[in-house]
Amino acid sequence: QVQLVESGGGSVQPGGSLRLSCTVSGDLFSTYCMGWFRQAPGKEREGVAAIDRDDAHTYARSVKGRFTISRDNAKNTLYLQMNNLKAEDTAMYYCAADYAMPSGLRVHHMDYRGKGTLVTISS
Repeated sequence: QVQLVESGGGSVQPGGSLRLSCTVSGDLFSTYCMGWFRQAPGKEREGVAAIDRDDAHTYARSVKGRFTISRDNAKNTLYLQMNNLKAEDTAMYYCAADYAMPSGLRVHHMDYRGKGTLVTISS
C-alpha cells in the first residue's frame, strides 16, 4: 500500500510563506502524477496544484503566481512552496498520487492520499 506523509504546515501571518512536503513510500514515485488539494472548514475539497511525470504544472486560479509545485524523484518527495499567503488559504492540505492525471485539477480523486497538514493564516 502506498503511503503519503505530509509535513510543513503551520501558522503564519498574511503575506508569509510556507513550504509543504509530501514523502511517498515505495519505488514508483517517478511514475506517479502528483498533486495537492485542500479543504477548509465547511467548504468542499479544492484542487490546488498538480504535476505530471514530465514536470508539467497546473494551478488553481486562486493560487497561480503565489504557489509552486515541484517534485524530487530522488527523494520520493513532492513540494508546495506557498508565498504571499492569504487568510483564504487557511485549510488542511493533502497530497495525492495516481498513475493518471485527473481532469479539471480534481486531485482529490487520485487513488492515493495522505492524511493532511494544517495551514493557518492569521494575523
